[in-house]
Amino acid sequence: MTAIAIGRNEGERLIRCLQSLLPQVGRVIFVDSGSTDGSAERAAEMGAEVVQLDMSKPFTAARARNAGFAKVSDGEFVQFVDGDCEVESGWIATALAAMAADPRLAITAGRRRERHPEASIYNRLCDAEWDTPIGPAQAVGGDMLVRRAALQQIGGFDPTLIAGEEPEMCLRMSRAGWSIRRLDAPMTIHDAAMTRYGQWARRSRRAGHAFAEVSWRYRDGPERFWQRETKRSVIWAIALPVLIVLAATVTPWAWWLLWAYPVQIARMALRDPDRKDRWPRAFYTMFGKFPEARGVLEFHLRRLMGRRSGLIEYK
Repeated sequence: MTAIAIGRNEGERLIRCLQSLLPQVGRVIFVDSGSTDGSAERAAEMGAEVVQLDMSKPFTAARARNAGFAKVSDGEFVQFVDGDCEVESGWIATALAAMAADPRLAITAGRRRERHPEASIYNRLCDAEWDTPIGPAQAVGGDMLVRRAALQQIGGFDPTLIAGEEPEMCLRMSRAGWSIRRLDAPMTIHDAAMTRYGQWARRSRRAGHAFAEVSWRYRDGPERFWQRETKRSVIWAIALPVLIVLAATVTPWAWWLLWAYPVQIARMALRDPDRKDRWPRAFYTMFGKFPEARGVLEFHLRRLMGRRSGLIEYK
């Protein structure tokens, strides 16, 4: 089977990625998105086939995945992985066994973990985010084992999306009658390398943009996909602040509404079953709504102006 890795200037992360893939699959394709650090050359030296993405067109991760997938003409399954991830030993075999047991299973994913959760609260927040429920799933991230025929059937990833392309693809996959499952198995080790709030904020802004674009695209669908996430950002980071400021012009008592934020943080922290980092996790979840809301606004403003959004990167 074939594995497709995508990346740009991943350095040692890419080397670890390819070293983890080569013993587990028969063929590795690396799609390089304009690296300047010698990533393409090093990948070729290690035995991977290199596809150079046409950078004269707007870049998206979906474009890169599609470019790699276009090179696969045989085999029943394809493993996708981001170039900053190391694939766990045994993951491919575990995922293939699950696929063989269920012919309607189109996508399997496992547990993605952060390489250095001790380095920053932002890395630990990412690690907690990857810990999604085991069993049937609505969406997965960039690391997944996919049934090739199913991905061909739905036309691959949407190259126009700057973020959220995997969940959007999963939604179309579900609509086509296929199933998606997260297995209780280690899958990949990710290196977010986030040490500053600015990185976390940009990542949250990108998430908000994805929530807005995908939920708008499927706004009439019965799934109401990502509509709740979008509304939460708008309510907490736009609607409530505007309400408080307007109400304060009538009565100073309106400023007491600011207590809604610490109350909500406390509510989330006390309901979190994982006691480690529960308070910072609740804090950043709440105040991450502000950059998320910025992403929501950016999408809709550009949509109204007929302009395409640019890539939002945090590394």
